[in-house]
Amino acid sequence: MNVILETKRLLLRELNLNDSQFMIELLNTPGWLQFIGDRNVRTETQSIAYLKNGSLKSYKENGFGLYLVERKSDHLAVGLCGILKRDFLEVPDIGFAFLPEFNGLGYAYESAGATIKYATDTLRIPRLCAITIPENVRSIRLLEKIGLKLSGTIHYPETKEELLLFST
Repeated sequence: MNVILETKRLLLRELNLNDSQFMIELLNTPGWLQFIGDRNVRTETQSIAYLKNGSLKSYKENGFGLYLVERKSDHLAVGLCGILKRDFLEVPDIGFAFLPEFNGLGYAYESAGATIKYATDTLRIPRLCAITIPENVRSIRLLEKIGLKLSGTIHYPETKEELLLFST
């Protein structure tokens, strides 16, 4: 288990192929489907491919990626938080998603705040951004709470959907 960050209540660690069932669950929650989009990950095989082509590849290529967020108290996986490098953005962006039963408990704020600090202090990333759809009010509030400011809009290349762009 490669722990990247530790907060008061949480551990953020690199994802691995043993997390495939968790990913199936998270990627098919109503919030993920509504605010992030359907990734068509329904089976173990699809989930393993998603992990290999996503976070596991990002760790090797960029030195960062999305991390599994788990509670220290019982090592239960509650969500994802980390840094992504997308081709259509000038700088890396922070991303997060949590299982619905763990929303409103401060886990997203705790992990996102620690991730910003890690990106700045450890990875020496001078600037971060974040993207979200305008309807995702909870994410917008969290991005503002961790210090990002609305800097404009951007069109997602594959869908041409207009997204809000936040920056540090």
